[in-house]
Amino acid sequence: MTTTHDLHVVDTRPLIPPALLHRDLPIDPTALETVVTARSRIKAILSGLDRRLLVIVGPCSVHDVDAARDYARRLAPLRERHAAELEIVMRVYFEKPRTTVGWKGLINDPHLDGSYDINTGLRMARSLLLDLAQEGMPTATELLDPVVPQYIADLISWTAIGARTTESQTHREMASGLSMPIGYKNSTDGSATIAINAMQAAAKPHHFLGINREGHASIVSTSGNPNGHLVLRGGNRGTNYHVEAIQESAAELTGAGLPDRLMVDCSHANSSKDFRRQSEVLKEVASQVDQKSDHVMGVMIENGSRSNAKKGTGASRKANAGKQEKNGSWHETRPTNSWHMCIPNRLRSNFPNVTLCESSVKVICGKSPCITNMGNLANSKVLTGLHDNEIKLAIKSCECRIFGKE
Repeated sequence: MTTTHDLHVVDTRPLIPPALLHRDLPIDPTALETVVTARSRIKAILSGLDRRLLVIVGPCSVHDVDAARDYARRLAPLRERHAAELEIVMRVYFEKPRTTVGWKGLINDPHLDGSYDINTGLRMARSLLLDLAQEGMPTATELLDPVVPQYIADLISWTAIGARTTESQTHREMASGLSMPIGYKNSTDGSATIAINAMQAAAKPHHFLGINREGHASIVSTSGNPNGHLVLRGGNRGTNYHVEAIQESAAELTGAGLPDRLMVDCSHANSSKDFRRQSEVLKEVASQVDQKSDHVMGVMIENGSRSNAKKGTGASRKANAGKQEKNGSWHETRPTNSWHMCIPNRLRSNFPNVTLCESSVKVICGKSPCITNMGNLANSKVLTGLHDNEIKLAIKSCECRIFGKE
């Protein structure tokens, strides 16, 4: 008998309901505090109340959850050390948009063998995010499939809408209902207009088809997400991290009635797809911040080792992934080599009586009741007779831009 449906569908398999995965891997108070606190801090950075910089840093994509956990363990002390200047959030990408075809990420194909065990991929993703949140490490991702947020979004502190999906109505609708701040990347041609349109659209209420926590097809109604910002990642026409491009994008944001603060993606077209050039981009962005540019509120940095796990199928894909892990990625991106440049000199200069070194210290600002880990203070004229490990200073005069106050 002739049929008109499913002509190109070869198989359908049951998908685990989100509620079941949440029951098996529930968010606990510690993880909840990590997510809520990080989201709140990121919102403050977006608004300019928190003058620190947001840093999204981590692997290009996750294909080995144990390697991701190891990366997080290495990143944690650096996040703490630079907490006064940077809000560091680990990049944990499970979904990869492809220009044509290729490995679509851990959720889609967790075994890297073409088996597309998506139920296992969802479980692995949620388990990893839960572990990191329990350890105090906030995470960032790109949400690609509009079904996925029901499974993992409660554990995410920041998300991206990518260059290929920013123009998609489906993703704008999805973004309008997400609970975390969102970065919208400029389109692949380098234009910021489409991303700005997406920010405006996602800030409004929407009604669309989706699934609920029980996995049932549903009509989803949202209130809109006002916590969006632009991410400049370059494009076919060239880079857009230099000061002229940032000023142009900031002016376009202002013209659209949006805050003129944005993030720079140091990878992709801004680095000409060469991870080794990210430090050049970062140096230029740090220079702009040093010159008191108020437009840049954060940066995104991918790890230095480009994954070959996306190439090939079956055994060859696993072999490529293993090779990447052997070569490692932490060395190329650890902050002591490159992205420590995000700490602008003007933040250091707020405390003129202090010289930076490797000791940890707490500073009490005389202009406000705030206490922060400045990190790395010693050899100062005012440090006589104080404890070696933890030094408390009362500073009567400083710019205090770290706390968003003059």
